Amino acid sequence: MFGSKKQGAVHVVTGCVCLDHETVEDAREIFDQCAAQGQPRVVFDMEAIPLVDSSGLELLLDAQDHCRSRAGALRLAAPNQLCRDILVATSVADDFEIYDDVLTAVGSYAL
Repeated sequence: MFGSKKQGAVHVVTGCVCLDHETVEDAREIFDQCAAQGQPRVVFDMEAIPLVDSSGLELLLDAQDHCRSRAGALRLAAPNQLCRDILVATSVADDFEIYDDVLTAVGSYAL
């Protein structure tokens, strides 16, 4: 469902299911593991995430807060149009840097 890999000093979290009330705890475990390691630099690759519900949005905000509390950040990459619309409509997008692809999101940490 969800997993992570490292690209240099950046954790890239991936998933292939909806980020919703049924999957949020699996995703939370992955985000917590990434955030627990030093200064967390995390990218969530949303390319294969078809939908995010309110529990998924809450998880993203919690993960961002956790990363920031450790002087890190969570960035979002490649959300589909529906997910992007949800992020914007709920103003959750205001709390994130959102990139069109993973490579650009990972590279943004080098700036």
